[in-house]
Amino acid sequence: MTVLLKGSFPLFFADNIIQVPVIDQSKSYSMELSQRRTSLLLLLLFLVFKMAFQYTVVNPAFELHRDEYLHLDMGYHLAAGYLSVPPFTAFNSLLVRWLGGGEYWVRFFPALYGALTMVVIWRMVRFLGGGLYAQALALSLFVCSAFSRLNVLYQPNSFDVLVWALLCWLMMRYLQSQQGKWLLWAGVVAGIGVLNKYTVMVLLAGWLVALLLSSHRRIFREKALYLGALIALALAAPNLVWQIQQGFPVLHHMKELATTQLVHVNRMDFAADQFIFFFGGAFLIVAAFAGLFFYWPYRLYRVILLMYVLVILLLIYMRAKSYYALGLYPVLIAFGSTYWERVFRNGWTRYLRILWLAVVVLPFVYLLNVVFPVLSPAQIQEKSGKFAALGMLRWEDGKNHALPQDFADMLGWGETAQLAMQAWQRVPEHDRKNTLVLCENYGEAGAVNYYNRGRMPAAVSFSADYVYWFPPLDSLQYIVLVGETPSEAYRPLIGKMEKIGSLEDSLAREHGAPVYLLSGLSPQVPALLRKAVQERQRSYRY
Repeated sequence: MTVLLKGSFPLFFADNIIQVPVIDQSKSYSMELSQRRTSLLLLLLFLVFKMAFQYTVVNPAFELHRDEYLHLDMGYHLAAGYLSVPPFTAFNSLLVRWLGGGEYWVRFFPALYGALTMVVIWRMVRFLGGGLYAQALALSLFVCSAFSRLNVLYQPNSFDVLVWALLCWLMMRYLQSQQGKWLLWAGVVAGIGVLNKYTVMVLLAGWLVALLLSSHRRIFREKALYLGALIALALAAPNLVWQIQQGFPVLHHMKELATTQLVHVNRMDFAADQFIFFFGGAFLIVAAFAGLFFYWPYRLYRVILLMYVLVILLLIYMRAKSYYALGLYPVLIAFGSTYWERVFRNGWTRYLRILWLAVVVLPFVYLLNVVFPVLSPAQIQEKSGKFAALGMLRWEDGKNHALPQDFADMLGWGETAQLAMQAWQRVPEHDRKNTLVLCENYGEAGAVNYYNRGRMPAAVSFSADYVYWFPPLDSLQYIVLVGETPSEAYRPLIGKMEKIGSLEDSLAREHGAPVYLLSGLSPQVPALLRKAVQERQRSYRY
């Protein structure tokens, strides 16, 4: 009599009984569930760390960035489009406003979009068969890279990276399954992405050309591709209509950006930055290239390499800022980490795994106080050599300055707003309704509104979208002028010009910006201002 042990079953061949072990299904399921829980716990720990980290890397001496003030003001002027960005940021700003509008909530959303990008990377790694080590390596690289610097500021860039990552993830799912539903979802994400930042169209162009040039060109026979494109177009339609009505100001903005900022972009620096972004972890980007090119199971996704090259070449041709390409890297981080885990899986090489984590983390920790505004402005000046060696002191004008440009753009705004309030308080109470607060640039206008909103009239400027937000000027009696001195041509039209003060913070980008109270205005002033506003608005029409 044969005794059957638990975990085995008999096979009868002639007179022989062979005992063959089988997998205990309940035990297998339990192990899988345990691994999944561990993976989720790892993700949760990284997400909590990520959110907390973004709040700890900004020294209290720094205020919000000039761009953030403009973006927050858009929440008070909801529209289907704006000169500098599509409308998604404005609706995000409305949400910030509903939540109280404090700096905590301003910093919350870029950190949140960074955290959500980490979730996408985590899903990619699991999809590629990566284990806990690959997940830890991928998420560590995301935190210890330029992505964390990007997630400090309330700008469209953090959500843009999330959109690029999602599009690459959805395309991976389509390439693996050939199911049209992924193309429909890609259309949804692309449409929302266009409403956030137009650079997503560079990624879409790269994907389409890469697919056309690859063996995946059969995708162009998929009805779902065109339906997805229609979904994207429908979502982006309100902004497209706005652009048509306004004469495509985005083209004017791009031209202005090219002549004032992008002209200083060095194409070789752009290429070098693609590896500098990741500090010691750049080897994982190289590993992604190697895995996609040589590792047979990844052959289905080699089109990603072609897409990457096409997008990079297009951005270099456009003289785009180097960080515009950051959205390409979440998918490469996933491939690189998963491939690296496989390379160092067996034998003595698995003991080197902790070394690769250290290579990712330690250089980032060493450069932490240079990459982020952790130090006070005075401390940054003391360590200026370290900043200069890394090219951090070079501004868009191509010259070196005392602080990194982004850091200098986070100083002096509260002081400027206080000076504007002092000028406003000198206006007789019965004339305050006839007062215009006019600023030289959008940073000053946004800062005055952020700190003084509800206590004085909203500030405007001939800069950026503020040119569309001017109040009626018919009964103008006083002007609070922020950031500039009236030109000689206009002084005969001003009865009295009282200087209230000027920005004293020598490290602020607007250092020395004056604030005046103008009164005794000629009746010609309102007409001249209206004419200037109309001319400025016309200049934005392409």
